[in-house]
Amino acid sequence: MTAPLLRDVTLRDGLQLTGKVLETERKVDIVRRLLAAGVPALEIGSMARPDLVPPMANSLELIAALTPDELAKCWVWVATPRHVEKAAAAGARNFQYCFSVSDAHNQANIGRDTEASVAAMPDAIQLAREAGGEIQLCLATTFTCPFDGQVDPARVLAIAADPRTEGAADIVLADTLGQAHPGQVNALVAAVRAQTPPRRIVFHGHDTWGMGVANTLAAVAAGADMVDGALGGLGGCPFAPGASGNTASEDILFATRPDWFTPDTLASLVGLTEELLAELGEPNRSRTAEGARSKSPAFEWVIPGA
Repeated sequence: MTAPLLRDVTLRDGLQLTGKVLETERKVDIVRRLLAAGVPALEIGSMARPDLVPPMANSLELIAALTPDELAKCWVWVATPRHVEKAAAAGARNFQYCFSVSDAHNQANIGRDTEASVAAMPDAIQLAREAGGEIQLCLATTFTCPFDGQVDPARVLAIAADPRTEGAADIVLADTLGQAHPGQVNALVAAVRAQTPPRRIVFHGHDTWGMGVANTLAAVAAGADMVDGALGGLGGCPFAPGASGNTASEDILFATRPDWFTPDTLASLVGLTEELLAELGEPNRSRTAEGARSKSPAFEWVIPGA
C-alpha cells in the first residue's frame, strides 16, 4: 500500500471546538513547524462566522502572514462563493468548499439546504480559478448525520457526479461523526472512484468510536490519495452532537510510514502536540504519542529520555 499524503487539519478542524483563539503569530509558528517536519499539506483556517466559531476569527490574518510558497500547501474552509472571494483576497489559493450530504446538518452548520450549496458551487469554482487556485468538493456527513442517522451512499454519489461539482480538483469524504466502520469506508471510496469523475479522493476521519486509523487505512486501500488528521486527535464539529476529535496525525503517520516520516520527525511532532494541547487545556488522544513516551528504549520510535 502506497503511503497517502497527510493533510494536518489541526489549525481548522482541530481548533474549532476548543473555544480558545490562538494568536496569529502562534498559528504561523505551528504552520512553519509542521511544514518543516515534512507534513505535505495543511488545513489552516475557515471563513466561518467568528461569532459562531471564535477560534477561526483570525484566519484571514493568518493567510496574509504566510508566503505564497507556504500557502501553496495550505487549504482554507469555505462554504460560499463570497468566502472564496475573501480568502483569495488575503492570498489563499486552495479552497475547501464544504457542505453536508444531509440537509439537516447542512442547515445546522451552514444555514441552508444541501441543494442550495450545490447550486452555488459553480460560482465558487469560477472564483477559485480566477484566483489561480484549486477548489475541493468537501462532503460532510457522508456516512451518518447526527439528526437523520444513516446517509444513503447513493446521495453521496449523486452529488459527486452532479455536473455542478465537476470543476473540483478533489473530493473529500468526511466521516464527520466518526461512526463509520472500515467496510463502509472502503465501499464508499471505491464507489466514488469507480462511478464519479476522476479526481483525487481525500478521506477525513474522526476517532469517536475508535475506528479512525482503521477507517483511514480502509480508505487508502480503496484508492484515497490524501487523508486528514490532527495533532493529538484534537477537534470535532460544533454543529455535530456526538462528534469527537479527528484521527491523530501521529497515529496515521505511524501506521502509513511515508518516506519523510522518521523517529526524529515523530519526536518533533509529539513535542509540538504536547506544547499545543497544554496551551489549550486539551487531552492528548494519540496512542502513538503515548507510545513514544513509553519506557521501551530498544524501540527506535520511542523518544530518548522519555
